[in-house]
Formats: sequence, C-alpha cells, structure tokens
Amino acid sequence: MANIPVKVVDWQTVEGWAEGLADRIKDSGYKVDVAIALARGGLTPARLVSDILGIRDIISIKVEHWVDTAEHQKEAKIKYPYAADLSGKSAIIIDDICDTGESFIISKRYVEDNFKPKSLKTAALQYIEKSSKFIPDFYSDTVRDWTWFMYPWNYWEDMINLTLKLQVDLSSPTDVEKAFKESYGATPPISIDEVVAEIERRGLKPAKAD
Repeated sequence: MANIPVKVVDWQTVEGWAEGLADRIKDSGYKVDVAIALARGGLTPARLVSDILGIRDIISIKVEHWVDTAEHQKEAKIKYPYAADLSGKSAIIIDDICDTGESFIISKRYVEDNFKPKSLKTAALQYIEKSSKFIPDFYSDTVRDWTWFMYPWNYWEDMINLTLKLQVDLSSPTDVEKAFKESYGATPPISIDEVVAEIERRGLKPAKAD
C-alpha cells in the first residue's frame, strides 16, 4: 500500500496563488508579451495569470516528466517539439508547481534555443524548496517538504491513480476511502463510488503489490 503525502487544493486557493503570482510579476516591472504554459499542469495557471495581467498571447509546450501520479521518469523531455518566432517579445514560462525543477530547466533551454524571445522569465504557483534544483523567477507559495498537490484540474486523474496504488479490494467503497485517508492523509475530493465506477469503465486494474 502506498504512503504518499497528498494535499487536496481547491479552486479558491488556486485563485489566491494566481493573484499572488501575478502581483509578484507586476511588482517586478516585468512586462509580459507572451505566456508559455507547460502542458499539462501549467495550462490553467497560465490562463489565470494571463487574465489578471492582460496577456493576450498564450502558447504551450508539452513537457513529459510526471508520467503518473507521484511517479516521474528520470529526465523531462519535450514531447512535441516545434519552433516559434518570439523575437522582440518578452515571454514567461508558467507551470503549476516547481517540485524537481526538471520541467523548467528543459523548457527554459528549449524556448531560448527555438523561440528566441527578447527576454524570458519563469513562474510557478508553488515552489518546493527541498526537492527542486531550479528556482523560478516568480512563485506564489513556498513549500518546504515534498508533497503531492492534487489540483482541481487533476482530481480525476489523481484520484484514479492513487486509488489503484492502494492495492485494496475496490468492491467496498468504505474500505477504499478508509485506506485512502490512511495512506495519503487526505479526504477524497470525488466520491469513491464515482472513482471506482470510472476505473471499471476504463478497464483499469489495481497496481500489483511489490
């Protein structure tokens, strides 16, 4: 049975972080022409921050690092590489969280080499001090110890993956919810009945015990 520190994040908290992040960017005097969202986690934060700052141009690049909930491959990579002309533009790369820093490191290098903006900054809603090898130029919330944050745009994916990691009999929702709370220290944001029904619809199987 997995034991992973999980924190469920609601929309009100996300909006507060987005406003705080936008304020830090404004206070710095950095004028953003183009926001670059790191898909998938950075898509919603980039839109929220762009709305607050009045950024009309948003593009994205797909970075693969966390391939499953709380599981990542050794190195981050750009999945669908392409080139864009951002010469003369001030850009900012936005993601939901900077936990290992790998996604920011590879995306910053990629954008500099292939998009060639006039200037480039990085931003995240959250930054985990102990686990990240990269410090974004701007961040709203500082986290000391590694935690898996379950954002609203990830509720279903995370609930399904975390439930499957429990390695318990899914026929008893009560037992599943108890195991979920004990293993992750969090209350499910979606009912276990709905999650189990979706697991069955997708034909997924619980992870095998080690």
